[in-house]
Amino acid sequence: MVAYFGYGSLVNTSTHQNETLHVQATRLTGWRRVWRPRPDMPGFPAALLTVRPESEQSCDGLLVYDHLDNLPAVDRREARYERRTVTGEMFSDDIAAPIGCPVYVYSALENVPAHPRPPQILRSYLDAVLQGFLTHFGEDGVLRFVRETDNWEFGVADDRGAPIYPRSVKLLRDETAFFDGVLDNAGIEHSPVS
Repeated sequence: MVAYFGYGSLVNTSTHQNETLHVQATRLTGWRRVWRPRPDMPGFPAALLTVRPESEQSCDGLLVYDHLDNLPAVDRREARYERRTVTGEMFSDDIAAPIGCPVYVYSALENVPAHPRPPQILRSYLDAVLQGFLTHFGEDGVLRFVRETDNWEFGVADDRGAPIYPRSVKLLRDETAFFDGVLDNAGIEHSPVS
């Protein structure tokens, strides 16, 4: 068994590629969530989420318990991220990891060249993330996600009509209205994909 802390799309279990064992909503202390530029690779210059160590910060997320055999597939999904070990004391709740079960968080590799075009947050990716937070943390959790994540100045590229994110999700009408309202109230810029 292995466990890893998801703080972005991994919070939405419909994006998981493998059948996992158990998930637990929790809060990781000593880390801050941020949008970062996409590495220099083909495709849209989508901003991606990462976490960085910050002693006075914390972020919500989902602790995913999985079969150890599935870890290479998760590593491929999190390409250009480093799998880092975290400990039970870093979580605000009692975590249910059995003794000897390693617990990881993925954070972006620091020395990877950024995409040459300015980054934008893909709405299809953000929708998947926010739907996961709404499911596990409620409306307050979605608001906290926005408040506790840096670099919203990248802006949002609206690709809902033709999703670029490969694990895009279907939203209910109420979810769409709520997420759009949250972004508008936070003053987060959005524009069509160009």
